[in-house]
Amino acid sequence: MKKLWRELWKGVFSENPIFFIVLGLCPALAVSTSLQNAVGMGLAATFVLVCSNILISSIRNFIPDKIRIPCYIVVIASFVVIVEMVMKAYAPALNRSLGVYVPLIVVNCIILGRAEAFASKNPVLLSLADGIGMGAGFTFALVVISFIREFLGSGKLAGYTVIPGFEPALVLALAPGALLILGLLMGGIQWVKSLRS
Repeated sequence: MKKLWRELWKGVFSENPIFFIVLGLCPALAVSTSLQNAVGMGLAATFVLVCSNILISSIRNFIPDKIRIPCYIVVIASFVVIVEMVMKAYAPALNRSLGVYVPLIVVNCIILGRAEAFASKNPVLLSLADGIGMGAGFTFALVVISFIREFLGSGKLAGYTVIPGFEPALVLALAPGALLILGLLMGGIQWVKSLRS
């Protein structure tokens, strides 16, 4: 049980895919313009990560070594198609807002990396915990970045004006602002880590 908790929490904190492993930056920078986008992308990626980890861990002993990567991509792509169809049916505005980044979950480095590095080598329960932890960490990072970008870049949160008359820093709503916020957050995290050691 202790091992499960460790796998679950490492994705959120010590091995956060965006802040520490520095994977999945393309969707993190592109969709973090609003909290709705961040939560939507985070949940979609978490669903694909959890389901693909479980399935790949379940069939890992049956996949020939020479074709393991194509098999992983087929598994991941199947779950991405499910996510995309559900989004189109039940959240069409979110699907339009996320655009091409939902289908691109298939080649997201976090998901393929966890399939190769973890799910293919560990039992189902640990792979489930790893998928949930990494997905939660990815979602957490997206929410933090988008919170800062949306608030400071537009003066709104979740589409609602927070402080009337607030003069936003429009650069934060653009791609350079995303890089700036991410760099400052990563630098701040490393600074705090250096103080603790």
